[in-house]
Amino acid sequence: MGRFSFGFLIIFAFLMFSDEFIENGIASSVTYDSKALVIDGQRRILFSGSIHYPRTTPEMWPEIIRKSKEGGLDVIETYVFWNYHEPEKGQYYFEGRFDLVKFVKVVQEAGLYVHLRIGPYACAEWNYGGFPMWLHFIPGIQFRTTNRQFQEAMESFLTKIVNLMKDENLFASQGGPIILAQIENEYGNVEWAYGIGGALYVKWAASTAVALNTSVPWVMCSQEDAPDPIINTCNGFYCDTFTPNSPTKPKIWTEGYTGWFLSFGYAIPYRPVEDLAFSVARFFETGGTFQNYYMYFGGTNFGRTAGGPLIATSYDYDAPLDEYGFLRQPKWNHLRDLHSSIKLCEKYLVNADPTYISFGTNLEGHIYNDSAGCAAFLANIDHTSDANVSFNGDTYFLPAWSVSILPDCKKVIFNTAKVVSQKTIGDSSHEHKVSSQLSLASTSWEWYLEEVGTSNNYSFTAPGLLEQINTTKDASDYLWYSTSINVKEEKEVYVHIKSLGHAALLFVNKELSGLGYGNHDDASFTIDQLITLDQGNNSLEILSMMIGLQNYGPWFDIVPAGIYSVIVDGFMQSVHDISSGVWTYQVGTDGEHLELDKLKQENSPLWASGSKLPTNQTLIWYKTSFTAPKGAGPLALNLASMGKGQAWVNGQSIGRYWPAYLSPATGCTESCDYRGTYDSNKCLKGCGQPAQTLYHIPRSWVNPGQNLLVLHEEIGGDPSKITVVTKTGQEICAQVSELDPPPVGSWKPSADTMSKHVTPSIRLSCEQGWRINSVSFASFGNPKGQCGKFSHGTCNAEGVIPIVQKECLGHESCSVAVSSLKFGDPCPGLTKSLAVEAVCSE
Repeated sequence: MGRFSFGFLIIFAFLMFSDEFIENGIASSVTYDSKALVIDGQRRILFSGSIHYPRTTPEMWPEIIRKSKEGGLDVIETYVFWNYHEPEKGQYYFEGRFDLVKFVKVVQEAGLYVHLRIGPYACAEWNYGGFPMWLHFIPGIQFRTTNRQFQEAMESFLTKIVNLMKDENLFASQGGPIILAQIENEYGNVEWAYGIGGALYVKWAASTAVALNTSVPWVMCSQEDAPDPIINTCNGFYCDTFTPNSPTKPKIWTEGYTGWFLSFGYAIPYRPVEDLAFSVARFFETGGTFQNYYMYFGGTNFGRTAGGPLIATSYDYDAPLDEYGFLRQPKWNHLRDLHSSIKLCEKYLVNADPTYISFGTNLEGHIYNDSAGCAAFLANIDHTSDANVSFNGDTYFLPAWSVSILPDCKKVIFNTAKVVSQKTIGDSSHEHKVSSQLSLASTSWEWYLEEVGTSNNYSFTAPGLLEQINTTKDASDYLWYSTSINVKEEKEVYVHIKSLGHAALLFVNKELSGLGYGNHDDASFTIDQLITLDQGNNSLEILSMMIGLQNYGPWFDIVPAGIYSVIVDGFMQSVHDISSGVWTYQVGTDGEHLELDKLKQENSPLWASGSKLPTNQTLIWYKTSFTAPKGAGPLALNLASMGKGQAWVNGQSIGRYWPAYLSPATGCTESCDYRGTYDSNKCLKGCGQPAQTLYHIPRSWVNPGQNLLVLHEEIGGDPSKITVVTKTGQEICAQVSELDPPPVGSWKPSADTMSKHVTPSIRLSCEQGWRINSVSFASFGNPKGQCGKFSHGTCNAEGVIPIVQKECLGHESCSVAVSSLKFGDPCPGLTKSLAVEAVCSE
């Protein structure tokens, strides 16, 4: 058996690095060499996490960043979102959620560094990849290639951002926190599509960035031909085999995926922490020195910021901090312990070259030696078989698909597959029993029924079917296509509608006759519908709906959308293509033009009321007021009873909703085997369910009294079943064996106790502001089951709950030793464990 002993100054060393080097998030010089980034003359091991400032609120920034630092991060990484910072050419916006300077300063105040990924192409599942729509309409422009119009606009924005940072003294040479900048983003994945123009564009982008004199290194991710001095970096689920394109550059991982993004109509992806920790440990084992989690906090795609097609409003990403900013356990804890363990190896990793050792098939080690000592990583990369290996005179047990870390080449202080961290019971932050819920069934609802089709006030005519994006200029998700068909007598015909995306409603004589929609991987769809035409003139109207502009792929900026073919089969005893006829158009819906989502329309006479609330109604606006549940935590709107649409609280858009679009019924597993290569389809949950039912309402958007809720429902739902929920506590649990190590960082040994045995312990911790108010289960012996479903086994010590209660009740956190000396020995000779379930609340 491998020996798990934590007789090391784990958390002490980690805190020493934090205190000495990044207490103020300040560096005076940043360079690099073949091993690492060099900050103020010292090579550094750095852990980074992606947090996108617009995907949360300024009020939440400090708490999210604090938790990131406590999780062991040194650096916060963010994109810069061009389309919201320059919504009109030459008109800039840096306020509210888009106050980039404030965000960088909040990171600095927390004592962390910043990696500013200026791009300005972001991808990020963000609308249009972050490009402003006005860019699309510059005559002769071509994006991301050697095109003068695009290069001038891109250089202008890059210069704007760099100068803004310089003016605020935010680069490292100015005493600021920015230690890295990024030009372009994942261009190497699509460069082939741009021919020679792509290769020339890479060189131009690199030289343009360097000429801006930021005094910090620039990176290009996924760019094998990044020219010197630009550092090419890796993005992916695994980057241990990545090698920079020059021996003078360090091995950097700019996007290590903690999970995957969510799309409407798809199941929910998640990534087991054992595999994520394995991938990170392998990266540092094989010479990596800078690693970034994408995402560390994902947040929310408020408004119409979600990219396309069909990216959901939640950008949770199964990240260590969930969409609402709560710790996702055990992911956050396990990664924090991993970071602490790797930091203990820092002096070896940044100064020594590894020696590779093979212990057999899929069994290997990397040893870092220098004159002061050594550190070792022992890896079992087989995805089925556990193994024992002999190293340095000892035998070590390596579970399948795991890495053990030995900071002195002797003692294993961390194994990626051994999760001893606390877990949180309940899958969603707002759906388990420790929550407060407000039903809107008894509230006073008002509504506005939209007119179907175009209005004389906002319509125009044109021959043929217009492409949607060029027509709407992304000012709205909606475009009406209207025409008429005249027949001499009533008859049934088939109408065949083809669309490039993303969804559409068909109305015949103002009555809903069909619905069609695509999916994230193929937004195109058809509507084939048998319809009845009345004698005389008949209106045929199609409401085409976008769900986020394309954000990725070669030439993604010119990917078309909307209706491109309408054929009537059986009209005048033939197939009649009416696509080229004259059509009437309207950008946006009636309610949008009336600004029903705005606070100024709250008391408008346009709103109707009555004793019977119309439900399951197409194209209807709903309005009500609610008093938010008490507490300081974020809120969620449960929209499971609704169909598809958009929602606003006090005039702020909380995004698109679509709970009527269910994911496929098969392909999910609630217990995914972490062993073996991960991809975004490996671990899925929520099959046969909506991708998202809960929609984040930041607490700062809510008033103490009445709050206005407005919904635009497109296909039909029941607003009386909506609830507003908030998390008022959490159920936590843990199970630790007598043979397990104590959690990394749970103690600070002094020099004279370093070699002594340390008793393992269960450590329970509540979110800040909550305390442990009950212990619902505690057993020392051989408890059965798993977190949330523990039961007593055949061996069970007496009086365990009172002992745990004494240690934990009323405390924000507690630690309980796992020892027969504490609980007695109910079954001598048997390895025992302690299992505890508790409830934290305000």
